Amino acid sequence: MLRTCPSCGRKNRVPTDRVADEARCGACKTALPPPSAPIDADPALFDDIVQHARVPVLVDFWAAWCGPCRMAAPEVKKTAQAMAGRALVLKVDTEQHPELAGRYRVSGIPHFAVVDGGEVVFERSGVTPHNEMTRWLESALQSRARA
Repeated sequence: MLRTCPSCGRKNRVPTDRVADEARCGACKTALPPPSAPIDADPALFDDIVQHARVPVLVDFWAAWCGPCRMAAPEVKKTAQAMAGRALVLKVDTEQHPELAGRYRVSGIPHFAVVDGGEVVFERSGVTPHNEMTRWLESALQSRARA
């Protein structure tokens, strides 16, 4: 995955299993903070992240025409900010990538799934406040710590 340096603008390749970690720019050595915004995912990036991420992943299945999805977007963004470095948030446009929605049997949007270790550990449809999404991810982190 590519992350852009906030200082020099250079694009830096970060291995998928390290995406949630802080990194350093290869050019100027400035710290690259963990992603604090939802990541738009195509099928290849989606598969790579959910299979290799060392943190839980919240997936937001959405579409541009969906009013409730637009209402949920700020909550998803707040969740990404709150969980930066401890979880990742992916956005999957179901119109552009219906195969992913089909694979996860998404029948209504917005639909959220928490994936940990490549497995769905929680899912729910409907507009949800960010503090609840954060609780889902915190629960996945606690389950991981107990294992």
